[in-house]
Amino acid sequence: MTRTRVVVVDDHPMVAEGIEAILESYDDLQVIATLSDGRTMIDRLDELSPDVILMDLNMPGLGGLSATEMILERRPATRILVLSMHDSPEYISTALSHGARGYVLKDVPTDEIKQAIDAVMAGERYLCTGAEGALAPRDGTREQLTTREQTVLLQLAQGKSNKEVALVLDISVRTVETHRKNIKRKLGISTTAGLTRYALEHGVLQGTGANL
Repeated sequence: MTRTRVVVVDDHPMVAEGIEAILESYDDLQVIATLSDGRTMIDRLDELSPDVILMDLNMPGLGGLSATEMILERRPATRILVLSMHDSPEYISTALSHGARGYVLKDVPTDEIKQAIDAVMAGERYLCTGAEGALAPRDGTREQLTTREQTVLLQLAQGKSNKEVALVLDISVRTVETHRKNIKRKLGISTTAGLTRYALEHGVLQGTGANL
């Protein structure tokens, strides 16, 4: 029997070890590594050659979203399953738009993680009940940020004012204000502080604006 090779990437050792113990109870799964950040996963990707990666979103260094993009650029067949405590629609939609094949909340029953792995290995998308419910009202209708909006978000997240962003990007202040308004609308975030928090949590500050 061919066993599915799984890597758990989570910066909380107790969480990672708990998931490993759960998955190792299944004969058709093999947890080949538990890692604490996205950068280590990237560095060991070719060595480990996982079938499925259970990826946390918020980790020190390279976060889960940026890591997901980089992994899929190098190994497109890898199935990435986000395992997170966040159930907001923007988290779920963004993870899926970055190439994740599924989204599972950390408080799901243990056997649901196995169901999720089986589903993505079969080529399906998997959303746990909580994630599916959060996404349902906006699924398929959420607009993605344009490249320019991603760049503006990066600048705003660095603490720049509208005027400073306008100078850096050589656009008018009014254009920056329009982009800021559109970014808030698309992400469902109403405050500038919320935008900054979103950028920090989604790894926007770790690279370029295209790494949203």
